[in-house]
Amino acid sequence: MVDVAATSAPQAWLRARSRLLSQLPAAIALLPAAAAVVFVYIGALAWTVRLSFSSSKMLPVFDFVGLNQYQRLFGTERFVVSTWHILVFGILYIAGSLIIGFLLAVFIDQRVRLEGVFRTIFLYPYAMSFIVTGLVWQWFLNPELGLQKTVRDLGFPSFSFDWIVDQDKVVFTLVIAAIWQSAGLVMAILLAGLRGVDAELWKATRIDAIPTWRVYVSIILPILTPMLATVSILLAVAVAKLYDLVVAMTKGGPGLSSEVPAKFIMDNFFERSNVGLGAAAATILLISVASILAPWIYAEHIRPQRVRK
Repeated sequence: MVDVAATSAPQAWLRARSRLLSQLPAAIALLPAAAAVVFVYIGALAWTVRLSFSSSKMLPVFDFVGLNQYQRLFGTERFVVSTWHILVFGILYIAGSLIIGFLLAVFIDQRVRLEGVFRTIFLYPYAMSFIVTGLVWQWFLNPELGLQKTVRDLGFPSFSFDWIVDQDKVVFTLVIAAIWQSAGLVMAILLAGLRGVDAELWKATRIDAIPTWRVYVSIILPILTPMLATVSILLAVAVAKLYDLVVAMTKGGPGLSSEVPAKFIMDNFFERSNVGLGAAAATILLISVASILAPWIYAEHIRPQRVRK
């Protein structure tokens, strides 16, 4: 009798060798990108973390001062204030973008006339950089040039909308501008999910006379949970990177009323000649982003593999 195991072993080896050879050109093509990830991205991260434990000022030095820079960081009013601002901004920005984006997606999903035009209008702001968005809204909200002056010129001299120069309200102007830019992205992603809902589901809810709002809240939103999670991660990462919008609109002012961590980091690196303190703040920001991404990566990639096994 022929030994089946002995015969199948060489065949399995040949199949594995053939598969490896077929994937070799793609692997070689990806080598430059892999090298860039390892030596540029990961190397830069490691270098920044290392500097956060040094006494670097204008130029990097590689001594070791333990957690001194982190103690200084959390004792710096500017960083503490910037952290509070980013928390307020992040909560309002993510919630506002999700709500407005969902409402826009529901509106477009009604098969309205000129649907393509509306989609383009709503999504167009996302095509612009935060610098352009910041400059546009900085002009629009300028009390001497924009909305306030226009309304007063129309015959309403008592109208006031000076949030961008009000220390207590300037953060909300950043939220408005950021939502204006990002709501279109949320709309596009959620609209794709709405278009994937089975038409029979809608027919069943109409037969049962379930109110439309209840269908969206109790049925549609749970169906869209993966897309809501994805877009929430994208928005959260945008919150952590918030820098150019602030620089374009307010430059962190008035005073420190719109200061954010990314601006604190850049100022310490390039203006205040305090590389060690800036590296410590960058490391804290890195930990914050990683804590946001880690649960999503686990839920989307690691957990499904374990379930299949």
